[in-house]
Amino acid sequence: MSIEQDKYILSVEGLGVSYGDFVAVKDVGFNVLHGEIFGLLGPNGAGKTSTLSSIEGLLKYKTGTIIVDGQDVQQKPLHAKASMGVQLQSTSFQPELNVTQILQLFSGIYGVPMSKDKIKEVLKEISLEEHGRKKFGQLSGGQQQRVSLVISTIHNPKLVLLDEPTTGLDPQSRRQLWERIEAFREKGHAVLLTTHSMEEAEAICDRIAIIDHGRVIAVDTPQALIDKHKNDPEVIAVSRRGKVTLEDVFIALTGKAVRE
Repeated sequence: MSIEQDKYILSVEGLGVSYGDFVAVKDVGFNVLHGEIFGLLGPNGAGKTSTLSSIEGLLKYKTGTIIVDGQDVQQKPLHAKASMGVQLQSTSFQPELNVTQILQLFSGIYGVPMSKDKIKEVLKEISLEEHGRKKFGQLSGGQQQRVSLVISTIHNPKLVLLDEPTTGLDPQSRRQLWERIEAFREKGHAVLLTTHSMEEAEAICDRIAIIDHGRVIAVDTPQALIDKHKNDPEVIAVSRRGKVTLEDVFIALTGKAVRE
């Protein structure tokens, strides 16, 4: 691995994904640094899910390379997956299991020792110390997301993949989850997340990539993208608040049409 490659926990180059004759992802490329929160933004159908699924190893891509922690996702999938923790948008667990049982189950799957004291410590860390015996389905949306995040990082992965992690959460739960995601960065984890929330991208992402019609059309820090495009006529035309926001830039770059 080159010194340049060693800078990145994730490198995506020339990624192409097709479903029959439909090309969903076209020559997508971006890199995620160690200890960075990187956001992947795009309208519905832009190619975010196909890109994320390819990185996770859930989807076989047609062209390109994906390297996770120095390992090619297709050539050495088990090695690559060992460095990843994944939280899908629709993550759910066995409804008959309580929170403690879920922690015990997945710690066993990942081969991570989990004593009773360690479980208590984890539950306290995610503010669920009084809910260890509560079934997963009885938890609130925010509580379920906190459990899911813990499971996705229980094996201390170098890269955490989060698919719209705060969808459907109230403002308090969303802010709490942001703090936990930022804590991943402070512990040295890199995070790749997809989101439709421009507020979320501005609040926690170090850098973002905007993808549209299967192609990456911009990569930079949220503020740098705002500064670069704030005087564009297209951005000024869609700005509704006087002060240009990342959402204004996003709409100007990807269009105002609603995507299904």
